[in-house]
Amino acid sequence: MTREEIFQRIEELKSDYVRIQADVEKATAVGGSIGQGEKVLQNIEEELRKLRKMLDVSYE
Repeated sequence: MTREEIFQRIEELKSDYVRIQADVEKATAVGGSIGQGEKVLQNIEEELRKLRKMLDVSYE
């Protein structure tokens, strides 16, 4: 992955994260199930960590 591709993927993930977080908050407000949403958020957070590490390595 190029640095540009990494930055683009990070932006996509951040957008997805905000959208899913809003869905989880709505589900919480109405007493819905949030387990799947929370799992997706955790997966996004993990991918973001990996991408940021890739950027750190590319700076060295």
